[in-house]
Amino acid sequence: MKNTSKLISVIVLLSLWSIVKAQEPINFELFSAKDKGHFVSSDAKGKYIALHFLLKTECPYCLRHTSDYMDKAGRLPDVVQIFIKPDTEEEIREWSEKLPADELIKFPVYRDTDAKLADRFNIPSGYQFHGQLVHYPALILLGPDGVEVFRYIGKNNSDRYSFEQLEAKLSELSKK
Repeated sequence: MKNTSKLISVIVLLSLWSIVKAQEPINFELFSAKDKGHFVSSDAKGKYIALHFLLKTECPYCLRHTSDYMDKAGRLPDVVQIFIKPDTEEEIREWSEKLPADELIKFPVYRDTDAKLADRFNIPSGYQFHGQLVHYPALILLGPDGVEVFRYIGKNNSDRYSFEQLEAKLSELSKK
């Protein structure tokens, strides 16, 4: 009986620790692939941060998804849209040249070297794309305090969380 009580106590403590740990903001810094710019998560405190984890290399769905969000971002002024690719700087530069230059000034594409940030956010890997194993496409929404409030992991390169879905999710979150 003593061992069972100890085991239950350990399980409860571990559960509480994981809840507390999950409520801590993840601070990070990303560097633009296009210029010397960078993004520091703590600088956006007080705003939502939408992290768009895109796929490697040529992905027409990533291009459409990014372009759609860039076009409509003004409708969500309290949300910082961050587009992230795990490619090399050169690959991202070539890919982003297909996006409107004026939008790239407002919404640069950032590099997630070796997908380290994707790993920190526990985005599943193992998706086969262009002969490579990559992380699945994902949207992670951080609240104004920097804590994750929502996530959407796509099942494939065309499975994305639309801008309209994000608007609805933010409306729902603001009512809580």
